[in-house]
This record gives sequence, C-alpha cells and structure tokens, in this order.
Amino acid sequence: MSYNDLSLDKSWLDFEQVKNFLNFEQKISITSNAHESIIKCREYLNKKLASSDALFYGINTGFGFLQDVKINNNQIEQLQYNLLKSHACGMGDEVPADIVKLMLMLKIKSLSYGYSGVQIETVNRLMDMYNNNVLPVIYTQGSLGASGDLAPLSHLSLPLIGLGNVHTKHGNTFIKIPSEKALQQFSWLPIHLQSKEGLALINGTQFMSAYGLYCLKKAEQLIKMADLICALSFDAFDCLTEPLAECIQIIRPHKGQIETAKTIREYLKESEIASQQKKQVQDPYSFRCVPQVHGATKDVFETVLNVFLTEINSVTDNPNIFPDDDLIVSGGNFHGQPLALHLDFFSIAMSELANISERRIYQLISGQRDLPMFLVKDPGLNSGFMIPQYTAAGIVSENKQLCTPASVDSISSSNNQEDHVSMGANAATKCLRVIDNVEKVLAIELLSAAQALDFRRPMKSSEPLEKLHAAFREVVSFNEEDRVLHDDMMKAVEFVSSYQFE
Repeated sequence: MSYNDLSLDKSWLDFEQVKNFLNFEQKISITSNAHESIIKCREYLNKKLASSDALFYGINTGFGFLQDVKINNNQIEQLQYNLLKSHACGMGDEVPADIVKLMLMLKIKSLSYGYSGVQIETVNRLMDMYNNNVLPVIYTQGSLGASGDLAPLSHLSLPLIGLGNVHTKHGNTFIKIPSEKALQQFSWLPIHLQSKEGLALINGTQFMSAYGLYCLKKAEQLIKMADLICALSFDAFDCLTEPLAECIQIIRPHKGQIETAKTIREYLKESEIASQQKKQVQDPYSFRCVPQVHGATKDVFETVLNVFLTEINSVTDNPNIFPDDDLIVSGGNFHGQPLALHLDFFSIAMSELANISERRIYQLISGQRDLPMFLVKDPGLNSGFMIPQYTAAGIVSENKQLCTPASVDSISSSNNQEDHVSMGANAATKCLRVIDNVEKVLAIELLSAAQALDFRRPMKSSEPLEKLHAAFREVVSFNEEDRVLHDDMMKAVEFVSSYQFE
C-alpha cells in the first residue's frame, strides 16, 4: 500500500484507506481496468443511441416528471449542460474541504466501475481537480437524499463546464475563485458533456457518504477519548472498579460492553487511587454503567461503518448501463434510505457519550468525595467549574434536539414523481454537528477530571492516566482561582481531537 497514492477501481475500499486518504493528502488515480471499463461503457452507449430510437431516461429524455419528453440528438449536450446549471441550487454553509475531497474521491470511485456511461475525459478532469487542489464550492443545504444528492453534486460538477466557484491552494491557504479562472490557470478546456454524463455526475449518494465517513473518522477518535477521559474521571471521583469486572460483562456479552470494561480496567491498572479502600457501596450510573453505555455506542459504530463501507463500494447513479448484458436499467440506487437511517442511529449513539459525560462532570463539581465545591479553592469567592457544566448541559440539550430523526420525514418533489425521499443529507449534516458537540463535552469532562485529580495529590493514578494528565497540563494549567475558562475549554477541545494513542 502506498501512502502517497489512492488507486481506484472495483476493488473494495476499506476504512483504513479512507483515513489514510485524508491523513496523508494522497493523490487519486484509477487503475487500467477501471480506465478500460469506463471506455467500454461509453462506447456501448454511443452505439446504442446510434442504432435505436428507444427512450432512455435522462439520456435522451427530460428528468424527473419530465421523463417522457424526448430530446433530439443535437440537443443532448445542451440537456446535460442545463441539468448541471438548473440543479445547482445549494444554500447554507460551505461544505468543509475534507468532505469535498471525500465527495470527489467517492464520485470517481463510483464512476470507475464502468456502469455510468461517462467519458474517460470527465473522470480524468475530476482527478485533475482533486490532485491540483481545485475544490468545488459546495453548500450544505439542497439535497433530499433520494434522487441522489442532486444540488451538492451539481455544485461539485459545475467546474467541469467552467461554472461555479472553487477553492484553489495558494501557498498554505485556499482562496475562492470562479471556476472559469481556475480552468484558465491550468490550461483546462471545459468538458463537453455527452449523453447521460450530467445525470451520472449528480445522481449518487456521495454527499451523504462523505459526511458519514468524515463523522465515522472523527467519532473513532472520540470514542477512544471517551473511555480514556472516563477512566481519569473514575479516579478523580474515587470510584469503585467492581462494575468493570470481567465476570459481569461475560454474562451479558455485548461486544462493545466487554471491550469497554476491559479498556477502562487496563487504564486503571496499578492506580493508587483505584486500589485504595472506598467508603461508598455503589457509584452513580454515569460511572457504574459506562461499559453498557459506551459499549452500546461502539456496537452502533460498527453497524454504521459496515453500511457506509457497502455504500462507498457501490454504484449509486441512475440509470445504470450493463454493456455485457445489453441493458440500460433505470432504478433507485441513488435513494439514501440506508444512509439516512444509520446516520440518525449514529447521531443518537454518539450523543449518549456526551449525555453520560455531562453527568460525570456534574458529579465531579458537586462537592462530594472530598472534592471542593466546583473544583476550586475558596468556593464562593471563586465560581470555579460551575459554568463549564452549564455549557455542557446546554450542548447536551442541543444534541437532544438534533437527534430528532431526519429519516422519518419525506416531502414529495418533482411534481410527485419523486414522492418518497430519505432526507439523508439533513441527517448527515446534523450528525456532524452532534459529533462536534460530543467533542466539546468530552473536553469539558477532561478539564474537570484533571482539576479534580490534582485535589487527590499526593496519591497517583495509573501510568497511562498520569501520562494523559501530564500532557494536558502542558496545555492547560491547574485552576488556582477564577479566570476566563473559555480559553481553557477551547484548548481542551483541540487536545481531545489530536491526542495520540500508542
């Protein structure tokens, strides 16, 4: 495997490859087999149109409700050109650069199978755009997640014909310029779209899929950090370790639960604090039930990951062309229902990491277990960590609102031709908002747990937890008296997102 190049074709693309793609700024290419498959499909389509007067949806007909309107052969290029222009109706915030990169890669991957009828020149241009840091400006709103991600993918495709805007790299920064100017800079001519190409470009689930993969990549780090930070809170709150015992997990053998208990046991191993005699008989659920809660989120993560890996290794445009079978078939592979349901599920699962984290924050500042009220000297004169818990509570409440499922909604479109839609794009964008919020709450827990642990001195925690504490203290110092905690909280967020596991 090369860390410098991602070569795409029908071969299975796994999660490690996706993460490497983002982490190592790989270049994109397609294999010779993919090249041949694309050309073969295009040649078949050309011959089919030349030898038949049959109507093929979106190839020589209008789109959506206009499916029965025949388009003359001399208007086919204009049809595809009009499609990209008319469907580029995105609004809202601009899609983050890493997600745009994923969208480009996933669109190339889908086209590389040779079932879409595009020119090889179109695929080559998409690769050129990515490899030269020419990233289309795409917007978060506009997709219903059913006829493919029509509006976002239209904005993705506009630069092919010299329309829309792109971000291009100048030194270490990106600037926004018109696509026409970018084409001139690289001496690229606009692509002359052939039959079916516009539809192949904008039908597909690459917006939802890219968001989902980005969320999964970010969530993987946060799930690990949730266990590590929780272990620090265990010692900070002087908790019992009996609920982590292996025998309890084995008689309820959910994979995530077993894994979580084992992980936290290992983090607490040889901790002076964990091994000392406890006064309490039980701890609150936010500590005692961590294997069950964190573990359930891990199990959902695995389920969602499998769905998204299947999706990105699929062809999701419409219609699909099968040269070997002499078939052009119009179907519904662009419908985002599998993604929408699992994005909603994932949002709920990830939000629970913040829910239980906020409760641990609350316990840490409550003045119990020989800890001072609000984790500060001279409480009353100092408010200490009172308001970070408010912030965490507000964020957790926001997540509860965001976790209202998008997938249960459907609004008919295209004059009732497209009468059931997934709303998976909304599920995707709010899933990322949920995960960003989880990161913030975990950062507040880390801030609180580190402060509480300092009040346990001179007793020591375990080696991995002392290492975490020491690394964090290089970024955020002990809070002796009231100060502007926003700065500490933002540093904690960065620490949580970038902490390296051995």
